Amino acid sequence: MQVTVEDAGRVTGFVSRYGDLDSDKGAFLDQFFKEGKLDGKKLSFTTATIHGTWYEFKGTVERGEGKNVGDEAYYLLKGTLTEHKIDAAKKTTAKTREVSLKSFPQDAGAEPPPQN
Repeated sequence: MQVTVEDAGRVTGFVSRYGDLDSDKGAFLDQFFKEGKLDGKKLSFTTATIHGTWYEFKGTVERGEGKNVGDEAYYLLKGTLTEHKIDAAKKTTAKTREVSLKSFPQDAGAEPPPQN
């Protein structure tokens, strides 16, 4: 998951997942936020629907155990993540779970500094 906070509490981002249907099994899918909002520490978002599945999150942004802003787990997202699915018969089901998601280190993709 990637979450970006923009001006006035507007939130953009996406949820990445592997497909689980016969038509997309094992394919890597990015589901971009259809809407998202940060109000103080309260965060909520809903993704676009891809292959009959979308996600909804309602929770908070908290300080984690990371010591510095770029450290792993400096921020935590805690709350309820709901996976909504529409089956072939057009029936919608929802699976809800409580989550606690740590932020990645900000330099995780950076090249290591040159060795002298």
